[in-house]
Amino acid sequence: MRALHDPPTSKPASRGPRYRHVVDAYQREGETEAQRLDRNWDELLQEFRVSQTGVQILTGFLLTLPIQPAFHGITTFERAAYVAAISASIMATCLLITPVAMHRWLFRQRRKETLVLMAHHLAIAGLVVLAGAVVSVMAFTFALVFSDLLGAVVAACGVIVFLGAWVVLPLSLRRRFTTGDRSTSP
Repeated sequence: MRALHDPPTSKPASRGPRYRHVVDAYQREGETEAQRLDRNWDELLQEFRVSQTGVQILTGFLLTLPIQPAFHGITTFERAAYVAAISASIMATCLLITPVAMHRWLFRQRRKETLVLMAHHLAIAGLVVLAGAVVSVMAFTFALVFSDLLGAVVAACGVIVFLGAWVVLPLSLRRRFTTGDRSTSP
């Protein structure tokens, strides 16, 4: 048995650009279909945990605004932005929690593949609606603090940022790594 302080007997595997793509490919040696579905479900649950917390806090905060005395003096644009924000936030909450409810109803029904597929689509829909809620909050906040025009401009900028970060970037990475251009690591 080799002591902890002894040097390794062989060189570790190279962790260059080619290694990154082997890891990113998620090719699990000997992984069964059931194991893959379990891994996918676990990864989805982690994503839901992150997004659910944020959307629930946002929804709770937005629900308290109408009971504030100053709320009734807001402009039509601010009111529209608020209604869009609270509606999208409630819808995102529903979409991002639905896979948990589905899991309860489908538990032990041997429907993991259906559950993973539906949860994937619900996650995408929930994130799209969550982005709409955040953009609406941006419009509402900047309109309230500055002007309706600035609220609209900031909301438009928010749409561009969300599209870039949540759609364009992931799709460009997916395209980059599926077209064979694996010469550099991400």
